[in-house]
Amino acid sequence: MERLAPDAAILKKLATMKMPFGKYAGRVLVDLPEPYLCWFERKGFPSGELGILLRTLYEIKVNGLESLLTPLREQ
Repeated sequence: MERLAPDAAILKKLATMKMPFGKYAGRVLVDLPEPYLCWFERKGFPSGELGILLRTLYEIKVNGLESLLTPLREQ
């Protein structure tokens, strides 16, 4: 079975890009609370790159994989 590696560019964006709108506007994506991401999962993620990033962050958080982002937060 092929092992998938995380996309470093996506992980870097999660650790640096800020939420452009809503209750958490201006907050770095990785710092968004899990319940907020769960709300998007139920209601629908935005289209485009932001939606891809939020969906990825949702999967990381609900599966307990935040350690993937720790080294990027420290840079």
